[in-house]
Amino acid sequence: MDGNFKDLKVYQMSYALAMEIFHLSKSFPKDEIYSLTSQIRRSSRSVCHNIAEAYRKRSYPNHFASKCTDSDAEASETTVSIDFAKDCGYITVDIHQSLISRYEEVGKMLGGMIDHPERFLPKNKQQKQE
Repeated sequence: MDGNFKDLKVYQMSYALAMEIFHLSKSFPKDEIYSLTSQIRRSSRSVCHNIAEAYRKRSYPNHFASKCTDSDAEASETTVSIDFAKDCGYITVDIHQSLISRYEEVGKMLGGMIDHPERFLPKNKQQKQE
């Protein structure tokens, strides 16, 4: 697999989720700016950052899997913040469920990447393995 990390469906989905969270969090109360708002924005964006880093390290399967694991951890952290946002009344139950189900899908995709890093090796490395 060559190309760009931006071509990965998991990157595109996590980026769209981070942008959605950014827009939703604009309506959070001002007293949350240094806590929940900041935290949910940071962790949701970090999912994308770690996917990009993983892609650049794909020549080294262990490093690739490690960065994918970091990305999955950030996605899980984001879901906790989504739970808080719902329970604090900042987002609706429907928005909560939509975000959670899409983060679960991101987690499944990252799990596949962690379990099979060889699928993401650059073409020149794949040929050497065969």
